[in-house]
Amino acid sequence: MDVLDKIKAPVASDLIRFNEAFRETLYADNPLLKKAVEHFLKAPGKQIRPLLVLLSARMVGNVDDKVINVALALEMLHTASLIHDDVVDESDRRRGLPSLNAFLSNQVAVLVGDFVLSKALECAAKTQDIRVVHYVSQVGQALADGELLQLDNKDSDVLSEAAYFDVISRKTASLFSTCARLGALTAGGSDAEAERLAQFGKLIGICFQLRDDVFDYGKAEIGKPVGNDMKEGKLTLPAIYAVKYGEDASMHELALKVRRREASAEEIQKLIDYAISGGGLEYAQWHMKDMQGMADGLIDDTRDAAVTEALHLLASFVAERVF
Repeated sequence: MDVLDKIKAPVASDLIRFNEAFRETLYADNPLLKKAVEHFLKAPGKQIRPLLVLLSARMVGNVDDKVINVALALEMLHTASLIHDDVVDESDRRRGLPSLNAFLSNQVAVLVGDFVLSKALECAAKTQDIRVVHYVSQVGQALADGELLQLDNKDSDVLSEAAYFDVISRKTASLFSTCARLGALTAGGSDAEAERLAQFGKLIGICFQLRDDVFDYGKAEIGKPVGNDMKEGKLTLPAIYAVKYGEDASMHELALKVRRREASAEEIQKLIDYAISGGGLEYAQWHMKDMQGMADGLIDDTRDAAVTEALHLLASFVAERVF
């Protein structure tokens, strides 16, 4: 049993219910929509977000239809955001397959993303809990806000760690945090329990994005080519750190050229090599380990042993995963 299977073990039956409901909710008799949905369902990903909803619920109570609808709403919101992001970034790969915009077209991808988003709202409404509707709408705004901030940063001449963390806190960590919070709240947890789990979710969400960004430097195969972030004009923490603290002043201008999407493949590789040799990966790893430690400290080990072990494993998995 690999680590992801161990994480899933306490909620294995809940996850089966979730996946059945996810496919059923997205069923469509429109041929083009059906073709699109079947395409992105081929690569469901690691399902960390629904896992976080279900584990947080199990930490304080039980998983019922309300919790399942929360998991559906948040995973569909995430899916819609990925579909739209691939259009914005002109990406042609997603989870090892052609992105939906590459498989069909930008027009179809935007409309399918809208369809999935509307399904997310429908699932949130099914809970008949205004807290769920509130937090789902809030995190939807945060995802769009983060994407816009990232686009705006491309016009800046400043390489800022603070701006980088602001973007990933909105684009990634906000959703992880909301998954944990709503999993707890809808399973009957107190506001204090939900807040503690929300902070746990935020920390592992930042770890997850840091690890994802490190993969762009050629350290693992996760379904996207090496240097893809830089190809899209995104400067992540390893490059920001190496350029900011390195001795080669010319690398700052090269980084800005990458950000403006004016760099050649050779220049992108040069910046990747500089980030690696300049300690950028080690710096990102230090941040991940620090946040993993803080996340571990937020887990209440007096609760169900299988669930708390799964949450500890989840914290280490997002910081150390190789896929």
